[in-house]
Amino acid sequence: MDFKGLLDFLTELDKNNSKEWMDRNRKTYHHLRDAFIQWLDRLDIRLARLDPEYYPTPGRSGINRINNNLLFHPDRPVYKDHFGAGLDKAPDTGDFYIQIGIRESLLAGGLWRPGPKKLKSVREAIDYDGESLMAILGKPSFKKTFGDLYEDEKLQTTPKGYSRDHPYIELLRHKTFAVVHDLPREVILSPDFEDYIAEVYLEMLPFRRFLNKAISV
Repeated sequence: MDFKGLLDFLTELDKNNSKEWMDRNRKTYHHLRDAFIQWLDRLDIRLARLDPEYYPTPGRSGINRINNNLLFHPDRPVYKDHFGAGLDKAPDTGDFYIQIGIRESLLAGGLWRPGPKKLKSVREAIDYDGESLMAILGKPSFKKTFGDLYEDEKLQTTPKGYSRDHPYIELLRHKTFAVVHDLPREVILSPDFEDYIAEVYLEMLPFRRFLNKAISV
């Protein structure tokens, strides 16, 4: 995969963010998109070999649209500044997300603002076995790779049914349960990029499995 070519294309798209420019350069876009899908297919096979519970996700199923949804976000540009995809994408679970962009490139996973039912299930899992999640989050290699949970909206009070002195009250206040690992440009352009992704995937896996088990029971 020519990631430098992809980043160069996204840079030019960002400078000329319009359907007219895209129409003139659509052949290049489709070439890069097809190459990205083929790269995702190879990565999909590799991750499946690492994880016996992996949910096969072909590149065409995992890749996201490059168009922004202007119906709900009319203030955004026509096109995104990145290529993004979700792998290990079983229905109704948190996938493993890859984003390659000019402003932000990252690997992420977990649950982004889950609905009330899923959020309730995650909180029940923390109430029942928060010690396991704390052990995952506190593992030195995990903290080095991801830092803390992604900072998003949190309750200022306590969730209904839980006391303020609950041992895991800070976890219970979260509305998003996700972690993020930033990807430097030099890593993306490195010949060892896929090895790097595999290491991050495995480090994240216990965290994602805890959440997915919580919302599947």
